[in-house]
Amino acid sequence: MIHLADRMSRLGTETAFEVLAKARALEAQGRTVIHLEIGEPDFDTPANIRDAAKKALDAGYTHYGPSAGLPAFREALAQEVSAGWGVEVSPDQVVVTPGAKPIMFFAILALIDPGDEVIYPNPGFPIYESVIEFVGGKAVPIVLREENDFEMDIDELKGLITKKTKMLIINSPENPTGGVLSKDNLAAIADMIRGKNITVLTDEVYHRIIYEGEHHSIFSEPDMPAQTILLNGYSKTYSMTGWRLGYGVMPADLAAKVAQLQTNSNSCTCSFTQMAGIEALKGPQDESEKMVAEFRRRRDVIVDGLNAIDGITCLKPRGAFYVFPNVREIGLDCRQLADRLLQQGGVAVLSGTSFGQYGDGYLRFSYANSVANIEEGLERIRQTLASL
Repeated sequence: MIHLADRMSRLGTETAFEVLAKARALEAQGRTVIHLEIGEPDFDTPANIRDAAKKALDAGYTHYGPSAGLPAFREALAQEVSAGWGVEVSPDQVVVTPGAKPIMFFAILALIDPGDEVIYPNPGFPIYESVIEFVGGKAVPIVLREENDFEMDIDELKGLITKKTKMLIINSPENPTGGVLSKDNLAAIADMIRGKNITVLTDEVYHRIIYEGEHHSIFSEPDMPAQTILLNGYSKTYSMTGWRLGYGVMPADLAAKVAQLQTNSNSCTCSFTQMAGIEALKGPQDESEKMVAEFRRRRDVIVDGLNAIDGITCLKPRGAFYVFPNVREIGLDCRQLADRLLQQGGVAVLSGTSFGQYGDGYLRFSYANSVANIEEGLERIRQTLASL
């Protein structure tokens, strides 16, 4: 019998993939399922990006590349961040990874020793807490509350910082709530930790999916690039989930260490996908903009529909493509309710507790699906709840 290392008992998972597997099993039995569980755009990757990948294949971009990423792509990303975030970035600050998750993993692995404290959003993306605990760190939740539009409470955050705090993770726009951190909030956070031995990991994979106002980043605050890791990727903005293309921007000395971790794990990111990534940045943006406009339309449909159902209230998210409705009045544990909606109603959703203990009493819906399917899902939810 193989005995696992103790650390494996501390490793979590991403429930969306577990629920997706259950939904696929029901579909294999002949059931129809409305998929509102998985955070994946239902649009095809734009044609110009696909064409760039095909050309790169024909041009021989099928070999190993540098662990930190192809020089041309790192240069393009440095230019993109310099222009978009208003911070001068050089290519040696950029590390390209197969998807954005490795930046989370590598950053925590490189910076957190056993016993170090990491403050992270809860409810929040579950991999944060999973990796913190995996490396032996102490995961310290900062609760995102509905009455605060799911923004961080600055006074509460201040009270969580101790001498053991080594990292703060922020995510805006946020998964699962769709909450967005304001510029004032980000400036207050920066003032609180500037110059301290605390690294900020800012997860901005949804930065282009904003419905009201503009995206703001702590990376753009004065002096903060020196103690910030900017995490971003292509999965959401360009509907490239299966391409596995992400990147991090950080101080150059840390970037070298993160690239070394990549050498020891993935070797490098696929070369022809990086060439497609250059086209995504430099080519036309109209398809991406149309996608965001359609997400805005779907957001309004699902928010209005959920608020029309007895026992459910739902804030209108300002970013990403998720809603996080309050279902406490229904009187059923959110995990049981999510399972009932799947098994009885054929609607796949996630319990709020899939995103941490403070997600209790909520469900997460992804509206990365057609309006017709969203409306069908809402009707199935009404019927299921009526039968309780």
